[in-house]
Amino acid sequence: MNQNPEQQVRDRIDEMLRRAGWFVQSKKDIDFSVGIGMAIREYPTSVGPVDYMLFVNQKPLGVIEAKKEDEGYRLTTVEEQSTDYANAEIKFFKNTEGLKYVYESTGVITRFTDYTDPKPRGRELFYFHKPETLLEWSKKEKSLRDRFFDYPVLDETGLRPAQIIAINNLEKSFKGNRPKALIQMATGAGKTFTAATFIYRLLKFAKAKRILFLVDTKNLGEQAEQEFRAYQPQDDNRKFTELYNVQRLTSSYIADESQVCISTIQRMYSILRGEEMAEDEDELNPNENSSWMSNQLTKKEAVPVEYNPKVPIEQFDFIIVDECHRSIYNLWKQVLDYYDAFLVGLTATPDKRTFGFFNQNVVSEYTYENSVIDGVNVPYDVYLIETEISTRGGLIEKGWFVDKRDKLSRAKRWEQQDEDTEYFRNDLDKKVVSPNQIRTVIKAYKDALEKEIFPKRIDENGEYEVPKTLVFAKTDSHADDIINIIREVFDEGNDFCKKVTYKNDEKPKTVLNNFRNRYNPRIAVTVDMIATGTDVKPLEVLLFMRDVRSTNYFEQMKGRGTRTISSDKLKLVTKTADSKTHFVIVDAVGATKSKKTDSRPLERKPSIPLKDLLQAVTMGVKEEDVFLSLANRLIRLEKQLTDSEKEKIEELAKGKSLKQMTRELIEAFDNDIIADKAKEIIERIPVDERTPEKQEQAKIEAQEELLKTASLTFNGKLNDYIDNVRKQHDQIIDHINTDEVIKSEWDTESVDKAKILINDFSEYLKANIDEIQALSIFYNQSYNRRDITFKMIKELMDKIKVEKPIFAPSNIWNAYASIEEVKGDCPKDELTTLVSLIRKVCGIDEELKPFDKTIDENFKKWIFAQNAGQHNRFSTEQMEWLRMIKDHIVSSYHIELDDLDYTPFDSKGGRGKMYQLFGNEMDSIINELNEALAA
Repeated sequence: MNQNPEQQVRDRIDEMLRRAGWFVQSKKDIDFSVGIGMAIREYPTSVGPVDYMLFVNQKPLGVIEAKKEDEGYRLTTVEEQSTDYANAEIKFFKNTEGLKYVYESTGVITRFTDYTDPKPRGRELFYFHKPETLLEWSKKEKSLRDRFFDYPVLDETGLRPAQIIAINNLEKSFKGNRPKALIQMATGAGKTFTAATFIYRLLKFAKAKRILFLVDTKNLGEQAEQEFRAYQPQDDNRKFTELYNVQRLTSSYIADESQVCISTIQRMYSILRGEEMAEDEDELNPNENSSWMSNQLTKKEAVPVEYNPKVPIEQFDFIIVDECHRSIYNLWKQVLDYYDAFLVGLTATPDKRTFGFFNQNVVSEYTYENSVIDGVNVPYDVYLIETEISTRGGLIEKGWFVDKRDKLSRAKRWEQQDEDTEYFRNDLDKKVVSPNQIRTVIKAYKDALEKEIFPKRIDENGEYEVPKTLVFAKTDSHADDIINIIREVFDEGNDFCKKVTYKNDEKPKTVLNNFRNRYNPRIAVTVDMIATGTDVKPLEVLLFMRDVRSTNYFEQMKGRGTRTISSDKLKLVTKTADSKTHFVIVDAVGATKSKKTDSRPLERKPSIPLKDLLQAVTMGVKEEDVFLSLANRLIRLEKQLTDSEKEKIEELAKGKSLKQMTRELIEAFDNDIIADKAKEIIERIPVDERTPEKQEQAKIEAQEELLKTASLTFNGKLNDYIDNVRKQHDQIIDHINTDEVIKSEWDTESVDKAKILINDFSEYLKANIDEIQALSIFYNQSYNRRDITFKMIKELMDKIKVEKPIFAPSNIWNAYASIEEVKGDCPKDELTTLVSLIRKVCGIDEELKPFDKTIDENFKKWIFAQNAGQHNRFSTEQMEWLRMIKDHIVSSYHIELDDLDYTPFDSKGGRGKMYQLFGNEMDSIINELNEALAA
């Protein structure tokens, strides 16, 4: 016998309550002895019986108003009705303040309002709260949302301005009861430190019970754990982990005493599913872990998340999602939807989806450009390399014998070309591999390094020291080709260049740590493992040998080079480097010029094997990412097949071509196509019966039809043929065509950026002439340059560091070096560099040259002038004192008589000794040197 809709809803709600730990009873069968949480049906109140009265320890704490499933859209309109029940007189109980916990539910959609909040606002829940939770909340003086208003003012000590803004705005968002917030913060700007700061405040002042820090790789989880271990708040001399329990999840066990849990999102998904996951399974980004993801896709029952009694929805008060631009969609979104928690996203590169997911509540926008201006990150220059083959492709004429190589096994065979094979730039390292093209690029890179990019990196043995370089390759096979050629071109061994990808035989973590902290490898080649979220501060060059069309991903890849590092730490791995003032993008594929898009790529599962995508669709998996990824693979495959191969596929696909199959896969998730099909269904229904519910149901039916049409095409024989025919296409190894460099130069945009930087620096100096005494003298009182002191220059340097970190003297020096001839290297002392730059900007020096060298030259001129007409005016001992004075002016820009009483003069007899040597000429010689050397 069919139940009526109301009873079906009651049955679903009963089951939900039982699974959440409530005992459901009728008002005639009340027995409080069975447990602490009771949901009593039809309990009487002064405004009528309420659908469910929630008792905890025999005290009424809340109510549930049940509605039919097709009234889910009306739940917000019945809040007043459920609130009336909560405020009504309750039989046997005084209810002077009203019940505080109010739910409305259809058994499918559930909403909840906590009337202890400052401005009570309903929110949708995945499930009901446990009775123990309502009991715990009821005992607290204030609700979580009310406790936000007890926050003290943020102590800004040790925080950067961008971090201060992010934390203050986030806490303002919490006070406004906004469920989602997004922090956009440039790579290297301290996202995790910012998170540790506001998490500490949430635990201490908001009394948050437990917080989840969510990542998508084990590596990022370990980095986060180290950040929390190192973090020490300003108002306590103990470390974070001494104050609060931090647990990085390596199994499904979540300790009751844990206050911060760090976990990969795939582990949390497994925990919700009640499945155990091995520790090494979250080594990899789930979007790149083909074996794990394939396993999930091919099990239809594994995709949806259901309520797990061991994991209540209120387990976490807050969820912080690191790298949220890639961790909040599709399968993983279910983890975030499950919990009744505030969501905070952290990312350097949000896209439109990210903004949408977080309700456009962006509490911090701190871009890479902002971070460079503030001196948090370093800027970059672009160096372009173009070769004949990488630009125009090549031709292998028929009759030539060529190697053909299996893409996976790399096994080769020798074969004669029976027809001309023309290939283009997009075919490189896919259909055709040109070792000569790779070699030409690497040779051009080596030459550019030594002559233009970092030309002064010569070690004590006279050998060039290659800066830490990260190469982005297209595929693992491409990476192998690059590595072999790099070792050959640089005449180095295996340790010099290593591959860092998930398919590496060596442990990727070991290679990555060595790349970060040790001298070798100097060059690392990766496909995508360290494109995002991995910190390698000593990196000074990114070599792009693959293009990327996603703006988001490209910015993440660039972010690997932006990190600052102290000079001492940089020298530990690169001995000849003075400091990291910038990094260089070497673009060998036009990556910096190609059109980028914020839209989502069609390929959603780039590392899932084609056979697994085919199997998933065949088995009825209806996930959008799977359908669109398979469509993308078939589009690419169609361009590679012969006519006979296409005919065979059409035969196995029941008359459908690859193009038709692809179109059906895409249309199954095309909202316009779904709407058109739904319209056809609606038109078959009488006009007076076309309710909103029927229209919504028509959309569901329309998509189901499209999904079914697309998926039923695929079968075992077709899948096997598609998978095997793809593998038959070997790569041609083109050893025939030689390659040559057609461009190896700085990008004109980098030159333009350098000119803008120099102009901005010049304008800044002019704007501060009246405020800084040294500038006033340089610009307006050249006759007083002899009076410029160390203190004056230091004052200007301190002002620049606070107001314009991007005007760091080394940055401006490098900008000049990129656009004109510069005499000598950048001085190691930043004040000396600053004086050199001021002299150039003011026009004192026509060419930029180190001021210490200028002093040396001026000293020689002065001595020559003193000796003119007479033979050696000064004795050997007098010359020793004059050189000491010169060296003092090099470091202090000026000398006073009082300086003779200090190092190094005091050890030579000080002021008295100089008077003994020079007599009454002492004062005039000091004045002459001050004037002559500063000329």
